[in-house]
Amino acid sequence: MCRVVDLQQAVLAKNDACAHTLREDLAARGTALVNLLSSPGSGKTALLERELTLARDRGIPVAALTADLATENDAVRLARSGVPVKQVLTDGLCHLEAEMLGGHLHGWLPADTRLLFIENVGNLVCPASYDLGETLRVVLASVTEGEDKPLKYPTAFGLAHLVVVTKTDIAEAVSFDEKEFRANVEQINPGVEVVLTSARGGEGDGLLLDRALAARDGAPVHIPVMTRKSHHVHDAGDGQPCEEGHTHPADHAHGEHTHAGEHRHPHRTPGGPARTTDPDTVASSRS
Repeated sequence: MCRVVDLQQAVLAKNDACAHTLREDLAARGTALVNLLSSPGSGKTALLERELTLARDRGIPVAALTADLATENDAVRLARSGVPVKQVLTDGLCHLEAEMLGGHLHGWLPADTRLLFIENVGNLVCPASYDLGETLRVVLASVTEGEDKPLKYPTAFGLAHLVVVTKTDIAEAVSFDEKEFRANVEQINPGVEVVLTSARGGEGDGLLLDRALAARDGAPVHIPVMTRKSHHVHDAGDGQPCEEGHTHPADHAHGEHTHAGEHRHPHRTPGGPARTTDPDTVASSRS
């Protein structure tokens, strides 16, 4: 048992070191990373597509990377916004890691990107423990998932800088109790902002984009109580050096890197390393 715990701690420490490097690289180029976490089917992709479209219409340089175990469906949907989109197929890995992410950003992320949205694998367990170098961590929950979601997944909600409720257009139909949900969020993460959105109904249009831009421009970000208690989130002090994950502009000459997909994690399921698909090819082939 001790060996398993030691291994997990070593993996998290290495991830923290990589996240620290990635955060510094992104900050140096003026890019803020927004990490979106939620359960499958929460409406994360629909909301993100709407926010990306608004950013395009407002002339804000943004990009998005979406991760799934299989299919390019989300990349195809997000590409309709007209902004740079990349799909990562994890082939069974239940979350993204900082080293993996940095490798996928290298040579792809446009140099002028102000906001990079990461649509993490649909899962509120594994992704919650992995810092990706984000400026803003956002946890989403739909009105159909129940008011007790924050209590069931305390790490995910407890480390959030912002909580977003989705699908509010059907809140009345499913008897969603907003007051109870907010009380449960407050119990887990005191002081965190909760915003209501509906990709279909238009409620909260642009709120996620506005909060992300404010964080990118230096506005204070909520500090969860759990962050100060956690030994691994946003703490790279005792981690191993991260040799990958640089985020130089796409046209910047750089030496060879080991592909981040070759990174191994003790929870990786069989099926090989994470893969990347070309969103332009995906979008054109299915249009």
